[in-house]
Amino acid sequence: MLAIDTNLIVRYLVNDDPGQAARARKLIDNNDVFVCTTVILETEWVLRSVYGFSVAQCAKALTDFAGLPRVTLEDAACVAKALGWVRERVDFADGLHLAKAEGCDAFISFDQNFAKTVNALGGIKVRTP
Repeated sequence: MLAIDTNLIVRYLVNDDPGQAARARKLIDNNDVFVCTTVILETEWVLRSVYGFSVAQCAKALTDFAGLPRVTLEDAACVAKALGWVRERVDFADGLHLAKAEGCDAFISFDQNFAKTVNALGGIKVRTP
């Protein structure tokens, strides 16, 4: 199994550099690849901030990529939860943080909008200090 970096996933999804995209596609399609949670987080950020993907486009791209037959995510359940919460207007990064904090009594944040949104969904409570 090969661990891959953000830039391979971005090239695979965006095809902005045809040569690198072809190499990324060949590698990902023909090898078992491992994707760290931090790489997924960075990929979402790059797609939004550099390539102008909408939140919905990012969620679809990441979901489709994670569903490829030879792709293994470090924590697929955590990523799936975060992507599910994205549909409920929770930022992907916040969703990952929250999913990783499962089992804790609460998640503490100064972000009152985040707390309000997540608390309406149920699950781990988000509180402000």
